[in-house]
Amino acid sequence: MHDALLVDFTNGGCPSCLSAPALGSLSLNCHVFLLHGTQNRENERALEKLRDACVKVHVLDAATLASGLYRFKQVLDELDLSAVKVLTSARGKELMLACAERLFTPVYAFEFDVSAAEKCACAESPGRERSGDAPGGEKVRGEVAEFLRLLPGLKGEISVDRSSLIPDCFGHGFSSRAGGVSYLPSLSSLNLFCSAKRRDPPAVVEENRRRLALTAGFHPKTMHFPKVNHANEVWVMGKPEPDSYDGVVTDRSGVVLAAPSADCIPLLFADPVRRVIGATHAGWRGTVMGAAMATVNSMVREFGSDVKDILVAVGPSVGVCCYTMNRHQVQDFTKIHPDCVPDPESAQPHVDIRLANRLLLENGGVLPEHIHDHTVRDRPEVTPCTCCNPQKYFSHVRDGANFGTQVGFIWIRETQQETVMNKGLR
Repeated sequence: MHDALLVDFTNGGCPSCLSAPALGSLSLNCHVFLLHGTQNRENERALEKLRDACVKVHVLDAATLASGLYRFKQVLDELDLSAVKVLTSARGKELMLACAERLFTPVYAFEFDVSAAEKCACAESPGRERSGDAPGGEKVRGEVAEFLRLLPGLKGEISVDRSSLIPDCFGHGFSSRAGGVSYLPSLSSLNLFCSAKRRDPPAVVEENRRRLALTAGFHPKTMHFPKVNHANEVWVMGKPEPDSYDGVVTDRSGVVLAAPSADCIPLLFADPVRRVIGATHAGWRGTVMGAAMATVNSMVREFGSDVKDILVAVGPSVGVCCYTMNRHQVQDFTKIHPDCVPDPESAQPHVDIRLANRLLLENGGVLPEHIHDHTVRDRPEVTPCTCCNPQKYFSHVRDGANFGTQVGFIWIRETQQETVMNKGLR
């Protein structure tokens, strides 16, 4: 059963031919959406018929299919609707599917009915193919990208926090939530990860990544995200890529390693001697399983890094003030150090996963002064609590299942010689 009916006057049959099946598709509490780019008498007559039968009629006047469907999605999200029936033509279906794969996620279910448009014999039916029509899918995808680029950023300007520990031969930073185009409250606005279980679609997330890249100074297509599994697997870039991993290491310039976060810890690693980098996502499971030291060990084993040269920046993540676990789950953290669980007798003990990562790194040979986290007072802060700062950061603990994602990122800047060589190859 659908809870929204989208009638496509732009690419479907003519309004008079679509009105009857639209009336027949109305269900209890169904919202009706009319998509057309121009107002005319025939459209108005069809609109009047539908309004007589249903008070929940929304008119989507739009210059492009992308802008129309984007507005359609906004209203669906405001009303918390997801099951949609679409009356259109075969050509309209092709265009809408191309647009929907960029502007929607599997949270939404679309059912297409092209029967009325196929029966429409009107000479000016918009569903009829016309010679010289531009290819549908690619054109629509381009319209989506262009439309999103023109949207204003929300919640202020993009900001990037950087660790003063990481030298300038590396580019790096930690994103926050301002300056993107994601509009859903818990995802607004610079959400950087798309999930089949959430409502922020691929095109919006890609636009957010593009804006972050422009601000931070790298090309968005060079940004690489891990296939997070909340464990300790580390991929050495250049070797076969595992099905899942939480950390990446490389000595290649021109690639940006990303570590996603929404309470879990984004860890950035840099060896300025060997010019090697790493980025790792460490949640509570990854922390206990040793994801941080697995990254360090990969840098030592694969690239000859000396553990004493490795620098680690610990990004925004949930603090001990806000993170609790069931009592039976905290034993692994108590084994790392009793200070990681300050109230072990509580029914829901607090857990300091950031301290646990510091201690594991120090025990593995990383110098204490080479770790920039919440315990460091003589450098600008880069490890605030995500849960305590709703205006600046996303948080799974605070926001629940429909949370947004920020990232830590790092890359190796090209040397002057590499820049000259790369220009010569172009």
